[in-house]
Amino acid sequence: MEKAIAAGKAGEPIVALFGLFGKDEEKTIQQVPQHIAVIMDGNGRWAKKRGMPRKAGHATGAETFRRIATYSKDIGVKYFTVYAFSTENWKRPQDEVDALMNLFRKYLKEAIEDMAKNNVAVRVIGDLHVLPEDIRELIRDCDTVAAKLEDPAYATLCINYGGRDEIKNAVRDIARKVKAGELEPEDITEDTITNHLYTADMPDPDLIIRPSGEIRISNFLLWQSAYAEYYFTDVLWPDFKPEDLDEAIASFHQRQRRFGGV
Repeated sequence: MEKAIAAGKAGEPIVALFGLFGKDEEKTIQQVPQHIAVIMDGNGRWAKKRGMPRKAGHATGAETFRRIATYSKDIGVKYFTVYAFSTENWKRPQDEVDALMNLFRKYLKEAIEDMAKNNVAVRVIGDLHVLPEDIRELIRDCDTVAAKLEDPAYATLCINYGGRDEIKNAVRDIARKVKAGELEPEDITEDTITNHLYTADMPDPDLIIRPSGEIRISNFLLWQSAYAEYYFTDVLWPDFKPEDLDEAIASFHQRQRRFGGV
């Protein structure tokens, strides 16, 4: 599939998606979504189909994340966010949880070394206090390096994340401020809630992709996804390729986003 990257009128990257149209259809150049989020699903099934342990699927899925995150940056996506480990995933077998934690350690160590070179700020969001202390230390180191980057792209991992849990914690923070007299109840707005979420400094996702054939949102970015476009595909996450991201973006551009208007 051919592809071309150029600068838009305001200097924003745009991408020509070639090969997605019929012979008589005009090839178009369209601006990519600013923020793409992915529910990385299908690692276990991918491994099972091959007679491999589930943790092998997670390892391959981690490589897919690297590849797709890099590709999304190359075509001009500013924010790329993935659902890496939910608040419910602790219920999985301990060896699988341990394998996932080791993958996070490996990726964060690599990110600390490579962020400046790639100008990609790696962030981790979620309820992080229950993570092993060494992983929390790596996250703090990532934050330190990311803060020094100028106008980077952002790759965000949601770890020990749940949409309801996030909203609950935001409400608790707001309630504490009301109790302390720092905020009046009648002054609470949608922006107040948004600014107390883990994603307070990020725009809402434009496009949310779920591979693996499941058609549900699984407690992911519940508040932030109010006007997101969803794209579902049967491709298992370890098999997800840049061409699949192109297909998702092409589908996104076929939608009419009215945000409640006409």
